[in-house]
Amino acid sequence: MATKTTNQKAWLFVIPVVLLVAFNAVIPLMTVVNYSVQETFGDNVFFWEGVKWFEQVLQSERFHAALGRQLVFTSIILLVEIPLGIAVALTMPRKGPWVSVCLVLMALPLLIPWNVVGSMWNIFALPETGLLGKGLNVLGFDYNFTRQPLAAWFTTILMDVWHWTSLVVLLAYAGLCSIPDAFYQAAKIDGAGRWAIFRFIQLPKMKRVLTIAILLRFMDSFMIYTEPFVLTGGGPGNTTTFLSIDLVKVALGQFDLGPAAAMSLIYFLIVLLVCWVFYTLMMKDEVE
Repeated sequence: MATKTTNQKAWLFVIPVVLLVAFNAVIPLMTVVNYSVQETFGDNVFFWEGVKWFEQVLQSERFHAALGRQLVFTSIILLVEIPLGIAVALTMPRKGPWVSVCLVLMALPLLIPWNVVGSMWNIFALPETGLLGKGLNVLGFDYNFTRQPLAAWFTTILMDVWHWTSLVVLLAYAGLCSIPDAFYQAAKIDGAGRWAIFRFIQLPKMKRVLTIAILLRFMDSFMIYTEPFVLTGGGPGNTTTFLSIDLVKVALGQFDLGPAAAMSLIYFLIVLLVCWVFYTLMMKDEVE
């Protein structure tokens, strides 16, 4: 019986990537770990503190409040963008010249830098001069996102939906285009309606791409920083001070490197844990 030989030459292409990842991710992570268990007053002098900063962060009401706001924001984003992205993808044409037009239009918001998106929506939502803000006030709504917490949340969510729903649309559309016509022909012969086709053919076939979409949108929305910071600055008050914004305030505003490093690691572990749970739940029925 012939033995199978393994070609190890592929490692020659993998090693540069591993080294690059180690330089860009692992080494900075080790620096954060170092700061999370020590205290420093400058001049490269460190004092061992153990888990003091982790205990301080986990017991902090400020951290709990920021985490709560972050979880609420991410939950709303997922509940809005995933169904909306699927709905838009279902309406897009599969053939013809309009396919390219639709794909380009969907990709446009994703090409705009995050800080520009925040600036655009800041101008767009100004209550006195912005098209959105002035329009809502003319219609009789008392709208001012710089002073009203509910208006700030509404504007931040609307901005994220406009910016990132396109990603879900493109992924869902790719999943729909990969479904063979034979499935639709069989459904037509059986007399299946549009809802039955979506439920038993399209949705199951999109499961993998939707898993990717949910994971990407969860990670992006849970770590969002630039757009809401430029739009509201975390205000009014601390209304839109999400976990990432609060972390930057602790690290750069207060220069508390120890608590900030501990918060960063806790932040990282939360994202990692929730992503693992999402992936496990969505892929548990997959048959290899």
